[in-house]
Amino acid sequence: MKKSIFLVLSSVLVFGGMMTGNEGIAKMAESKKVLRMNLHSNPPTADPGIAEDSVSITIIRATFEGLTRKGKDGKTHEAAAESYTISEDGKTYTFKIRKAKWSNGDQVTAHDFEYAWKRVLDPKTASNSAYQLYYIKGAEAFNKGTGNGGDIGVKAIDDKTLKVELTNPTPYFLELLSFKTYYPVNKKVVESNPKWANDVKTIIGNGPFKMETWEQKIKMVLVKNENYWDKDNVKLDRIDFSMEEDEYTELEMFKHGELDWAGSPTSSLPFYIDSKVAEKIKWKPIAGTYFYRFNTEKAPFHNAKIRKAFAYAIDRQLLIDVLGLSPWLATSYVPPTMTLNEKGYFIDNDVETAKKLLIEGMKEEGITKVPPITLTYNRSEGHKKVSEIIQHQWKMNLGVDVKLEDKEWEVFLEDVNEGDYQIARASWTADFNDPINFLELFKEADSGNNDTGWENPKYRELLNQSNLERDHEKRKAILAQAEQILMDDMPITPIYYYTNSWVQNDKLKNVDMDGLGAIDFKYADITP
Repeated sequence: MKKSIFLVLSSVLVFGGMMTGNEGIAKMAESKKVLRMNLHSNPPTADPGIAEDSVSITIIRATFEGLTRKGKDGKTHEAAAESYTISEDGKTYTFKIRKAKWSNGDQVTAHDFEYAWKRVLDPKTASNSAYQLYYIKGAEAFNKGTGNGGDIGVKAIDDKTLKVELTNPTPYFLELLSFKTYYPVNKKVVESNPKWANDVKTIIGNGPFKMETWEQKIKMVLVKNENYWDKDNVKLDRIDFSMEEDEYTELEMFKHGELDWAGSPTSSLPFYIDSKVAEKIKWKPIAGTYFYRFNTEKAPFHNAKIRKAFAYAIDRQLLIDVLGLSPWLATSYVPPTMTLNEKGYFIDNDVETAKKLLIEGMKEEGITKVPPITLTYNRSEGHKKVSEIIQHQWKMNLGVDVKLEDKEWEVFLEDVNEGDYQIARASWTADFNDPINFLELFKEADSGNNDTGWENPKYRELLNQSNLERDHEKRKAILAQAEQILMDDMPITPIYYYTNSWVQNDKLKNVDMDGLGAIDFKYADITP
């Protein structure tokens, strides 16, 4: 419990410097609105252009802001942009940047957005999220080394005017702008220190909160940003994050009043909880899928039939029943919030077909037995339990020995990105509620978040075709064809769809969690 004790001590130090006497400290503490949460792991970065994980994105969303932001009503509203206009052909957007400051007092300008977006697209940045900006004219070519930065369709006309040209009309572009990859960064700060996004002294944002403390793997403190343009609507004075990996310890901290929130999206609830806590669990379906990746560049998973055999031999319903996971098992990759095929693409726990495909696949590869396989996951009680059950199912249904390998989050990410795995746990939660956001991950083998080595020319062609189709139903049919190819080749196997679950202090109000599972503290409040 050292981490929670440290939070208490830090509060005493802060207030103690302002008033004298225990009574004064107590009164000042009461006047401050402090939210206490836990991060399951140390955020790898606070860089909006680099971050890939939900923990980092939670911190970034609190400390940065894009041209638009999701409001309490779930709709997209102007944020860093004061207003905008759209051309008749739907391809050119002109934004007026509102009068606002960075947390260090610098003015936020249109140039900050142009710099940030081009930085993400620069191949030297090596951002795995660069593809999210491909809607912009010239962006994809520049990122892939076949175009020039000057041809990218984003330009600061002056400090307060940003012009954006798209390759095709994109109905969801305004929603896209609220996602972290489109956030601005402070050019002066970024260029002065390559490690700026891991140092509390150089993490300069334009969001409702700013970072005050970051003790790696111990704690993080965010405080209200006095330079934020809409600070009057920000009710919290501070957010204290502990960093406890063990879900049971986190829940105990909540039960003892040391945390105001436990569980998703910055961590997860443990599987075994008492009935009193279970009654308080809150649930929210989100646009996310839990799946396993196959490394298609390593034997035996370069063979599609063997991949499908492993996929079909999983009893997903048993996982849900035993572990109390999301009530929706997944037989398609795209989740129900944006489904392309309500019936799915295969039968759950189809052991007979799995055995048949495994025999055919081994025959094609000239082997009579599948060698031992390694299944890798990032360290978590939940991932461990899922892996153990699937490990047993693959042994019973296919006769394959499976070794489980758990790794720390940052090591896990690096190894998967480098292709150093056979089967790896994965998940994807949508940046915006459209199937393309799921399907485009596997458009090309070398795209940032693919990591399977798989690509299919027809699949890529269909995704490109969908970008040109303005009729909703025709576009949906095209994307359904693409998902069919993905499930036929099976470089990934979906397991279940996500539902966020958590418990929170009854006095905590207005923490917004949207349908994509992202959390926003802007309007959060602690009531007496």
